[in-house]
Amino acid sequence: MKVPGPSYSITLRVEVINKPGMFGKVATVIGNAGGDIGAVDIVSVGRGVIVRDINVNARDETHEKKIVESVKKIDGVKLLHVSDMTFLMHHGGKIEIHNKIPVKNRNDLSMVYTPGVARVCTAIHHDKEKAYRFTIKRNSVAIITDGSAVLGLGDIGPEAAMPVMEGKAMLFKEFADIDAFPIALSTRDAEEIIKVAKYISPAFGGINLEDISAPRCFEIEERLKIELDIPVFHDDQHGTAVVILAALINAVKVIGKRLEDLKAVISGAGAAGTATCKMLLKIGIKDIIVCDKAGAIYKGRKEHMNSVKEWISENTNPGMIKGSLSDAMAGADIFIGVSAPNLITVADIKRMSHDPIVFALANPEPEIAPEDAIPHARIFATGRSDYPNQINNMLCFPGLFRGLLNSRAKEVNDEIKLAASMAIALMVDEKDLSEDYIVPSIFDRRVVAEVAAKVSEAAHKTGIARRE
Repeated sequence: MKVPGPSYSITLRVEVINKPGMFGKVATVIGNAGGDIGAVDIVSVGRGVIVRDINVNARDETHEKKIVESVKKIDGVKLLHVSDMTFLMHHGGKIEIHNKIPVKNRNDLSMVYTPGVARVCTAIHHDKEKAYRFTIKRNSVAIITDGSAVLGLGDIGPEAAMPVMEGKAMLFKEFADIDAFPIALSTRDAEEIIKVAKYISPAFGGINLEDISAPRCFEIEERLKIELDIPVFHDDQHGTAVVILAALINAVKVIGKRLEDLKAVISGAGAAGTATCKMLLKIGIKDIIVCDKAGAIYKGRKEHMNSVKEWISENTNPGMIKGSLSDAMAGADIFIGVSAPNLITVADIKRMSHDPIVFALANPEPEIAPEDAIPHARIFATGRSDYPNQINNMLCFPGLFRGLLNSRAKEVNDEIKLAASMAIALMVDEKDLSEDYIVPSIFDRRVVAEVAAKVSEAAHKTGIARRE
């Protein structure tokens, strides 16, 4: 069963008769309803009553309502208000712009704006490279989405995608001090998205494509990489693949296998699955089976195919395995799920090779419930923060873009992605590696610095850096 967590956190403001045992009665009812009580604060004390705020973690919205209804039924308790803490955190949006320089008088105004600003504009007009020195371009990233493939929510549209884009911008700033701007587009036309990205590119040092559905995302990224002179990175593809590879590098150290000997099964032939497949091939894993809704992809398959799946069929599944995802998992060393909830079972894991590695990364609900999988997988990972081994893009993109901007790289090549993976993997000291610790914490501030350094180094080595 899913455990209560902070993403479903509510605060109950209750007025309770002020006599011994009453709060204990409230706490017992919440506990019996399955709620996890956190902070408790006294708001006010009146004649014969006391008002408290009780923070409670729930499993989901239905569970929240069950807890609320249980509290309402307690004699001597009046429920005054219920606040959803996640919604409160998003109230009015999560980001804003601040000036770096105060404008306190006419002298300041004449330099930051007219007439003094004209001198800076003229300098950039004569040498566009000076935009990196005298504008935000040197430290800015555009986060571009059309809202067609958001987290585990799917096609919810650009407006509904904005909270995720704002969150991404927060992480860029908090962990890498990069100014990132969410740009949600009301078009699904690949050509239009490419045009918009090109039109706005003068203001940015890099572009992060986000939550754009496959196969359009592949064409959009490839075209922009060719047509722009700033790095373009589709995080759902490559950020996911980079962190998966980092986790896998450390996982095989724990279980004593070699990367090149692994049989890998990937569930999901979209952006993340395809990019992960390509990275595994790059490091020498040859036995890879990619599955979609129709089952294993193999050479000659006709149903549910597109150009990307055609490439997969030509470059994977050397044993020509056909059938379901369950069929493909027989004898596999690693399962990588970047697809949908509840697709595999305990029986599937038991049919894998000895010491199976299971990365069930669908969000917010993984391909198998962690409580079911953990007893049977030697190493288990999810994309969630409430279980060990969180494989999260956040380990990659802040440091990667910091390194790209620092080196003023023109693009993101395979060497840069591999350098980022190795940097993340090496942040876990070999003496500390264990089944429950194969990737560093996303709050380990050293990760961004190390990834940035290795990315910048790779950019210089491969000749795509434009800054000494």
